Amino acid sequence: MKKVFKIILWALVGLVFIGTFVYLFYNSREKEASYELVSPATGTVERTTVLTGKIEPRDEIEIKPQISGIISEILVEAGDQVKDGDVIARIRVIPEQTQLSSAENRVEVARISLEEAKLTYERTKTLYEKKYESRERFEADRAAYERAVKELDQARDQLTIVRDGVSAANAQNSNTLVRSTVTGLVLEVPVKVGSSVIQANTFNDGTTIAKVADMTDLIFRGKVDETEVDLLNEGMPVRIAVGAVSGSDYPAVIEKIAPIATEDNGTNTFEVKAALDAANARKLRAGYSANATVILEKAENVLTIPERVVEYSGDSAFVYVLKGDAAKEPKEFDRKAVTTGVSDGLTVEIKDGGIDAKSQLRGNKQEEK
Repeated sequence: MKKVFKIILWALVGLVFIGTFVYLFYNSREKEASYELVSPATGTVERTTVLTGKIEPRDEIEIKPQISGIISEILVEAGDQVKDGDVIARIRVIPEQTQLSSAENRVEVARISLEEAKLTYERTKTLYEKKYESRERFEADRAAYERAVKELDQARDQLTIVRDGVSAANAQNSNTLVRSTVTGLVLEVPVKVGSSVIQANTFNDGTTIAKVADMTDLIFRGKVDETEVDLLNEGMPVRIAVGAVSGSDYPAVIEKIAPIATEDNGTNTFEVKAALDAANARKLRAGYSANATVILEKAENVLTIPERVVEYSGDSAFVYVLKGDAAKEPKEFDRKAVTTGVSDGLTVEIKDGGIDAKSQLRGNKQEEK
């Protein structure tokens, strides 16, 4: 029994040895590689870069009050069209007590002065009519009386302005009426009736009542990396794709490139503004995210090949051109230097190198035999 077991064991060892030898022998044999064949084609190659940004109105105006107080009425809402001078809100003034008290005292002083000037004028007038007073004195007292009337009217008007924010003499142009300063679309009304508002001053920017913009004059505002900014120029055409608008492709022109970089997540970028064509961008809304494609280089009707068949070595480029019959195995290739042009990363222009549309080039390795 032991003798049979030893025979079986040695037989297994022999089979393992022979199998290993056969495996190593076949794997040590030289393998023949088969490659796909690629032919050059005539076409157009574009080198582009993409800027990310958003759609904005060229001028977005913040309408602020000329007086502090409480919003008593709002006459517009987001989406309304307004004209320059239209009233968009009314403000109820909350008077400052010191100013109110001073204005009331001024009215009382002016009233007393008027009563005194009136009595003096009436007495002088009576004496003048009886020839007991001179004409000069009569005219002087009459002028003093008229000045007192005006001073009382002015004091009352000042009290009205302090108390109500409205001038009785010019109510139409009152500071309590907040008017649009431009013609355009109301983008936002960030306040509500009852909200407290303050006018702009040295220490405060003031409360924004509404934001108004001309939506027929839109721009794309985006950023470009510092490595590509020198490739852009003012006046270059771009195509704008808006993510929210399926299939959108709006023409635009670069009109401004920032002269100074801003740091964005550790990378220096430059702001780029491109003006959109008003006729094609009517349905766009402010704040849409968008991408702008800029054509940096373009070659039309040129000989092109896939970038993957080009072998680069330093500043030189090479391709492998098939020799003889394509059906012959193994295939033989000549290594030829070529001069490349515009590349989009997938396809490259061939300017020179002794190949044409009939040439067949070595592509990817397909299989091993």
